[in-house]
Amino acid sequence: MTPFDVTRHTCYTDYVSRNLTLTLDEDLLRAARKVAIDRNTSVNQMVRDYLERVVRETDQRQTALVRLDEIFRTERIEVGRRTWKRQDLHER
Repeated sequence: MTPFDVTRHTCYTDYVSRNLTLTLDEDLLRAARKVAIDRNTSVNQMVRDYLERVVRETDQRQTALVRLDEIFRTERIEVGRRTWKRQDLHER
């Protein structure tokens, strides 16, 4: 029996980082490294920050859409009669 024949189940009680492999053009990676140095960070941290921002913005957008839908379903606004003509809007 080799070590590869045994299935291991490990129980994590804390956050576990996962690896992700990206394929980047050499010029892009070089430029990203320069930006990272200027920002006193790493390309890895920049990618992490970017993905966190995208997820947060998506969550916020989804929350806003749900709230708008709720407002549209529950709120009623009365609009009075139109007292203007289209041509009035274009007068200068």
